[in-house]
Amino acid sequence: MKYDPVKSRIGKIVNRSVLLRKIFYTLLDILLLRTWHVKRILRQYAAQNAGAENILDAGSGFGQYTWRMWKINKNWNILGLDIKEEQINDCNKFISNTKAAGKVSFRLADLTTYKEDEKYNLVLSVDVMEHIEDDRTVFRNFFSSLSKNGWLIISTPSDKCGSDVHNEDDHSFIEEHVRDGYGRDEITEKLQSAGFSNVETIYTYGRPGKISWKISMKYPILMLNTSMILAIILPFYYILAMPFALILNYLDVRLKHSEGTGLLVIAKK
Repeated sequence: MKYDPVKSRIGKIVNRSVLLRKIFYTLLDILLLRTWHVKRILRQYAAQNAGAENILDAGSGFGQYTWRMWKINKNWNILGLDIKEEQINDCNKFISNTKAAGKVSFRLADLTTYKEDEKYNLVLSVDVMEHIEDDRTVFRNFFSSLSKNGWLIISTPSDKCGSDVHNEDDHSFIEEHVRDGYGRDEITEKLQSAGFSNVETIYTYGRPGKISWKISMKYPILMLNTSMILAIILPFYYILAMPFALILNYLDVRLKHSEGTGLLVIAKK
């Protein structure tokens, strides 16, 4: 399934007003289990770093994580990077009409070439690395761009069926993925080769998360990819499905998983 056309259609809807985009961000916070996991780590980081920080959202997409980080700490200076010009323009237009203007901005950039030596205290990269073939170069750029004691937080599919791939004959559920997922040893080795000495990997999307993802994301996306007309029935679908998905999300965040279809990685310089 191609994810980008669905994202483009959704973007055209939520760009109609600042309020719609804020509502959209709130819905993503609730729906996406990865957001629950990422927010937990971001709150831990914020508790230790309350002052003015330089933050990089590497692969900002719709900009929801950039917006969330500004909400967590309004002292942070945050730059969102993305390779899609349409999304960069949309995000900058939104931010210019909010109180985050002046603290948050977005820029068109390729992560395989972008590097600013020792500028950032935190680099966040959510659902990005599975789209980039030359990941070693990107990891080196992240390391160079981080200041001493800086954090890198990555959320990405794991090699435990992370892209809905269950055997060697399967293909990723998302066609834009260049890899089906990372193994813990693989991503640790690549980050250490880039210079990181302290790497922690945590499985996300354990048993509860796998079910929640299908209920809250996979089935609705398949419907929208078939026809946007089906968006009419989505509100009714979510009224029935969301209570179950929210309970499963809560369990996934609270439980420790021996395996999971997602990986949350924290690397420190």
